[in-house]
Amino acid sequence: MTARDDRSLPTVAELEAQEERLVLPHFTYDDAWALGSLLVQLSRERGAPVAIDIRRGSQQLFHSALPGSSADNDAWIDRKRRVVERYGASSFLVGARFRAKGSTFEDSSRLDPDRYAAHGGSFPITVEGAGVVGSVTVSGLPQEEDHAMVVEAMERLMGQMREHVPRG
Repeated sequence: MTARDDRSLPTVAELEAQEERLVLPHFTYDDAWALGSLLVQLSRERGAPVAIDIRRGSQQLFHSALPGSSADNDAWIDRKRRVVERYGASSFLVGARFRAKGSTFEDSSRLDPDRYAAHGGSFPITVEGAGVVGSVTVSGLPQEEDHAMVVEAMERLMGQMREHVPRG
């Protein structure tokens, strides 16, 4: 990655603000389906060759592989998802925190790079009052685009949830 690429990446503060904002009131099987369907829709609209994975705990609730994706994308999903599970933060934020300290995840985390990748695209699913309950991961685009697609889908899901809040 060049220095120019680094300047265009979101800051640690911007990534942390996304995670603070994207806390769901609940996360059900139907919510996983809705989120996965949003990601498939966005991917198809953009012709994005991605694989998508959504988990609650260790259970896979949604998986889709779009044209142009490959088994390599599934391997990247696993590596990025493990970072979210270990750190409780997006894979992009974890990588950004290491870069902000003048290092890299690969050089400083002491974790096997064949099992962990702090590259953008995996985001924690956080529920109010419960904390991180799962992850949503996209793989197939440059890391900042994988991350941005997940954030966009999470924002849309939150909007749908707000529209369906029962009024008392």
